[in-house]
Amino acid sequence: MEFHQLRYFCAVARTGSFTKAAVEEGVAQPSLSQQIVKLETTLGAKLFDRLSRTVQLTEYGRTLLPQAQAILREVNEARSTLESLRRGVGGHLSVGCIPTLTPYFLSPRLGAFAARFPDVELRLVEETTQKLIDLLQAGKLDLALVGLPVNSPEMLCSELFREPIRVAVGKGHRLASQPNVKLAELRGEKMLLLKEGHCFRDDALRVCSRARMPFHPMFETDQFSSIFPLVAAGLGITLVPEMAARAAGECRLLPLEREAFRRVGYIRVRRHVAGAAQNAFVKWLREECSAGFQHGKP
Repeated sequence: MEFHQLRYFCAVARTGSFTKAAVEEGVAQPSLSQQIVKLETTLGAKLFDRLSRTVQLTEYGRTLLPQAQAILREVNEARSTLESLRRGVGGHLSVGCIPTLTPYFLSPRLGAFAARFPDVELRLVEETTQKLIDLLQAGKLDLALVGLPVNSPEMLCSELFREPIRVAVGKGHRLASQPNVKLAELRGEKMLLLKEGHCFRDDALRVCSRARMPFHPMFETDQFSSIFPLVAAGLGITLVPEMAARAAGECRLLPLEREAFRRVGYIRVRRHVAGAAQNAFVKWLREECSAGFQHGKP
């Protein structure tokens, strides 16, 4: 059994495709398939059911997956720890981030981190929370910035800050001139939200539930940049994190009379041993959050 065979196996399990796994691993698809066959031969068990458009784990594959992920994590952690010891604050650092944090919180600040720690080779991945958890479990990421809570016993969660949720309306909307919005006033409105899988959608649905507001989304998408023009045009309203205000364009962002918040933090695999680069990144994150709140914004 070879280390790269386990890596390929986990990639196929994660993507559900030999072709996608090969692209992710940077190898030719026939070579990856051949290595999976060799692994199956070594183990004496079929790991995947090859279907017409996808592949699925067999019972043997489902049993092997968590053990293979643990092996990959331990090897990657050993490499990271040794590299950190050798180079000080340097080496590779892979950070995941959800789409509602990347453009508004992380991207504007990353230049400062790169300037302070020029020897850290940073890799940034933007995905939804569950996909980031999968990448963490596979040893592909060191930590990820997400909305909390995250219900996974393997993940260690640490809160960074709490951010107000705002109501975005068009300038001609009946609520636009109000200083704040009562939850009851949201009833009957057409709601534009992020698609299922985005953790901020869950935050927004909790607000809708508090407002006893039937949820009938008029439009769903993966990014606020598609929602704001529709809100500005009067086609509905949305709920957004306060940090998205600068991207709201012609929309008005109003506070809720009964404040609603989302919790933002980072997660990592509980058994992961953090190296110097990861520790430096977390310390820098906390400094940035502290400085931001001292000036009234995250």
